[in-house]
This record gives sequence, structure tokens and C-alpha cells, in this order.
Amino acid sequence: MGDSVKRRDFISTLAAVGGLAALHVPVSDAPPLLARPFDLDRVRLLPGPFLDALEVNRRFLLAQDENRLLHMFRVTAGLPSTAEPLGGWEAPVNELRGHYLGHYLSALAKMSQSLGDADLKARGDRLVAELAACQQRIGNGYLSAFPEEFFDRLRDGKPVWAPFYTLHKIMAGLLDMHTLAGNAQALDVLQGMARWTGRWAQPLGDEHMARVLEREYGGMNELLYNLAAVTARDSYRELAHRFDHERFFAPLAQGRDELKGLHANTNIPKVIGAARRYELTGEQRYRRIAEYFWREVTTQRAYCTGGTSNGEGWETEPGVLSTELSGYTQEDCTTYNMLKLTRHIFGWTADPACADYYERALFNGILGSQHPRDGEKLYYVNLAAGLWKLFGTPTQDYWCCTGTMSEAFSQFGDSIYFHNDAGVYVNLFVASDLQWRERGVRLVQETRFPQEEGTTLRIQTGKPVRFALRIRVPYWTTGGTAALNGHLLDGFAAPGGYFVLDRTWRNGDTVAVKLPMSLHLHAMPDDATLAAVMYGPLVLVGRLGTDGLTPDVLRAEPTKPRTVPEYKEKPIAAPELRTRGSELSASIQRGSDRELEFRTVGQARQVTLVPFHTIFDERYAVYWRLV
Repeated sequence: MGDSVKRRDFISTLAAVGGLAALHVPVSDAPPLLARPFDLDRVRLLPGPFLDALEVNRRFLLAQDENRLLHMFRVTAGLPSTAEPLGGWEAPVNELRGHYLGHYLSALAKMSQSLGDADLKARGDRLVAELAACQQRIGNGYLSAFPEEFFDRLRDGKPVWAPFYTLHKIMAGLLDMHTLAGNAQALDVLQGMARWTGRWAQPLGDEHMARVLEREYGGMNELLYNLAAVTARDSYRELAHRFDHERFFAPLAQGRDELKGLHANTNIPKVIGAARRYELTGEQRYRRIAEYFWREVTTQRAYCTGGTSNGEGWETEPGVLSTELSGYTQEDCTTYNMLKLTRHIFGWTADPACADYYERALFNGILGSQHPRDGEKLYYVNLAAGLWKLFGTPTQDYWCCTGTMSEAFSQFGDSIYFHNDAGVYVNLFVASDLQWRERGVRLVQETRFPQEEGTTLRIQTGKPVRFALRIRVPYWTTGGTAALNGHLLDGFAAPGGYFVLDRTWRNGDTVAVKLPMSLHLHAMPDDATLAAVMYGPLVLVGRLGTDGLTPDVLRAEPTKPRTVPEYKEKPIAAPELRTRGSELSASIQRGSDRELEFRTVGQARQVTLVPFHTIFDERYAVYWRLV
């Protein structure tokens, strides 16, 4: 196989999840991976809720005006622009301006792979060319929608809003355009920015750089480690290490949770960077950091939805969440980045607990965070009773979460399947078509999950081929079964594991899996009487009506510089639910076999419950007070 082919294979694998696989480092340094993702263009979504959401986001992306996105880049570079500036966090007076275009490039690259959409790729190519012109006009490799003076203020310890955060988003978008969309110019522009970053950081001593790292800087370490992997340049790896925040990492490496008081999404990307350092160097310390952090957040600091944070931060000791319900829980960026970290850790461990968490956070923390009408995104996922989902206003907000969710709704195919030399993992039950070209296998997953309690997998192959098919058996199911070509199989796996079929597969082989779902409670770790109702992996919310929800109230007010969406009223107390002991089915009953709709029984107030990801423009309750 020629070197060019090897390089393409490497880059496509890197792009799938930010670089889980082959790296330009000595083989002895790169740690082994138990599972690898498939490229986004190998997985096509089939009709279902995820394809619907992908298409809504595609329309949202295409509705963005290219010249308005470029306006402040051109102004900063001294190039003419007559476009109307964007509003909100992209407004000319906002110091974070420019971040959304970086996310936008990533979203275009991912969506173009997910759908095979040449128009999206062409749009990304045009934007890269215009950014290159801005960079060339500035002349020293710098590129942003704000002047270099922002970095002078950062260096001097003066007030400035996270310039490296924005730079990271732009650089990550360029890298995605290169690795996913094959744009060579994007890599040239990116390396110019990286060289500028190196020159900026070079005079700073370690103590000075440590002070810089106290400001939010996005995933600069991860980005530069990824760039080192793509280019095989040690200088980028060394620069990445300068963005490894040792004061934050040290307690994690020693197994200590000192997260209280920290801004959540400032720090999750740092840990993703630690994961990438482990993957490049094999240094076990960085794996310990990532795995300990992941366990702490997912088990001690996560809500029923899988999300984390309140008011963007961790305000309590581990395991204390009952006081942390508000309209400002679960910043969407945190869920996106926790899922990104989860993909890395699953690659190292193939642990089904990672996939269980991924499914819960995907359905409850991501899928309902985009309005189906216009594709606007959430900033916070409200978990307090009596409030509603407060979406943004088109062209007026451009919050950080507008950007991350633009990416999240472009890449649903990235974690449905993983593989290794022995076989394939089916981690998510999403209607999809997998092309496993290396083995000459097409795997079609047909399902209406979660309306359907199970899935069907069909094998298409030109010749018999042996591999292990590993189907996740979720923690939430009991009594599952599998049938091969209509014949019921023995030895179905226990919940929280994989059912493995290691055999020679022939064209037309079919595996039908049943995964019964039931009602269960997800209680707060520090208060067993405060709990959410779940059905399988789905959080069910109580519908509390639409009183007072006029159109002007349903959407966030157009964002002023550096402001976040705000509710104009306070939440109510969690509604009571009489559970009659431990038998939840006596208190809540399903209304229809066809629809996922439930009703309370024998309560002071009868309430209808529906999956969290399906409720929009209504008041709701997530947690209940059990009596």
C-alpha cells in the first residue's frame, strides 16, 4: 500500500473522533486501542428522529449568511466588508466574536461527511479561502475576528474574554475542514495560526504561562496534539503541552475531586487534551486523569439526563445535586464535551458503561436541544419544575452552545458503531447503514427505537466472512432476547454487557434483538425522595401546560454582549408523586402501545409524561418529590 493511501487512512481515522487511532509516534509509545470508530461517511442515518434532527440542522447551517459570518474577520484584517454584522456573541462589541465561524466550519465538514453533501463542502471551501485571504492580509499567521491586542491584554493579566477559546474554535474548524473535507488550504492556514501561537507563547516562562491558563482557553491542548498527529511535527506536541493545565490536572492524577467552584466547560476540554496526550505518548498519568475525571463527573456530578453543571459550574461537593436544580442547569457545551471524552475512553476500554452513559446523555441531553421548527439551539437544559426550554433567536445570539450544538447535530453517526480486528460493536440503536469496507460488509440497522423495544441487524456481504458482532445489552433492560435468522438464541448477555455472536456471516443473515423497557426511578444521590422517572434510557417529563408562554416569552431575548439567556420567572417546587411503595407501575401507566406517552394514576394532580427530547414550547417537570 502506497504512503499516500496510508496517510489518507490515518487522517480519516483521526477525524472520526478527534484522533483515537493511528498516530505519527513510535509504535512502542502509542497505546493499544480496543475499539475504533468508523468514519462519518461510512455510516448513513436512515429515517428516524436522528436523521430528522440532522436535516433540521442542515437547514439551519444553510440559512447562515457567509458574508455576515466573515464580516469581523475582514474588518480585523483591514479588508472591505459591507455585510451586516451578526448579533449576540458575534456582535462587533463582543470580545468572543469569531468563535461561531470555527464551529460552523466543523459542522459543515461533519455534515458533509454525514450526508455526502457537496454543497456543504463547497460552502466550507469558500469560507476557508476567505479566511486565508484575511490571514494573508494580516501577514504574520494571525487570524481572528478581533485584533492581536486581545492577546496582549491576556499576556499582561488585563481583562479580556477568553481569546484562546475563540482561537481554538477557529483552528479546530480548519482542522476538520482538512481531515474531514480534504481541504489542503485549511491546513496551511491552521499551521500559520499554530506558528503564531508558538511565537506568542515562547517568551512566557512556565509561571507566566500557568497564569495564562487560569483563563478559559477551550481545547487548545487537544487541538495542537491533533495537529501534531496530522503533521508529525514534534514542535506542535511541545506547544500543546504548554496548554496542559498542571494545577487542574494534579489532583485528578492523584484521584482527588477538587472540582467544586470551577467552571465546568472551561475544564472538560482540558481533560480531552489529556486524553489525546495519552494517545500520542502512552503516558499513563494522562489516562488516569481522564478516566478519574470521567468517573467522577458521570457518577457524582451528573443529573438523570447525563448532563452536568449548574450556572455553568460545579458548586457542590461530589454527590450533592439535590440543591442544584435551576433554569440554568446542564450547559449544553458540557454535555457535548463529556460525550467527546466518552468516545476516547470507550476506545481504550470498550467498556459498555461508556456506551450506556453515551446513550443516556445523547437522548436526554442533546437530541431535545434543537428546536424542530427553525434549528435554534439551547444554552441551558432546564431541569427545574415549571419552566420551559429557552431557545435562541435566529441571527441574534450565537452563544457558545449555538456552536457546539451545530456540531453535535452534524455527527450522529460517529458513535453508533465501533470496530477492531475481531469484529464490530453496536453501541446505539439508531436506524442506520454501516459500510465496513475493509471486511466487505454492509450492516443495516432497522429500528424505530425508542418507540420499538429492540432492533434488527441485517448483514450484506459478497462472500462469507467471520467476525464477532457485539450488541450492547443496556443497563436498563431485563429479559432481552436475540434471534438469528428467526431462531431464538440461548445465552443472552446480562444487562450492562455485550451479547457476542462470533461466527461466519453470510449474505442475508439477520439478527433480531428485543430489549424490553420498563419504568424506573433515577434518584438524586443525596436525596432518595427527589427522583426523575425514566423509561429505558429516556427521561420522562411531566407536561405542565403553556399558561403565560407567549411567543416573546418562549424565546430568549436577543443577547447583549456577554449575557446569557434568562428566565423572567422562578421555577416551582418539584411536583409530588405518590409511588405506593416501590411499585412505580401502579403510579404511572402507559397510555398507548404506539406512542411513548404515560399518565399518572391516583395522584392529586393527574399529569401526562413524555420523553424529554420530545417536549418543546411547554412547561414541564423533570424531578418529582416522592411521597
